[in-house]
Amino acid sequence: MAVPKRKTSPSKRGMRRSHDSLKVDTFNECTNCGELKRPHNLCGACGHYNGREILAVGA
Repeated sequence: MAVPKRKTSPSKRGMRRSHDSLKVDTFNECTNCGELKRPHNLCGACGHYNGREILAVGA
């Protein structure tokens, strides 16, 4: 069975784990109401997507 010859240093361990961290969510401004929304998603505040009203949101 394969066994490591030397202990993995904290630096090497950190380099291996560098891609495991959580990503910061990006937000864009809605062109209709100005609320922050996720890109390529329907605006939860006004129901618009790509300049068109998709979902009627009652106020």
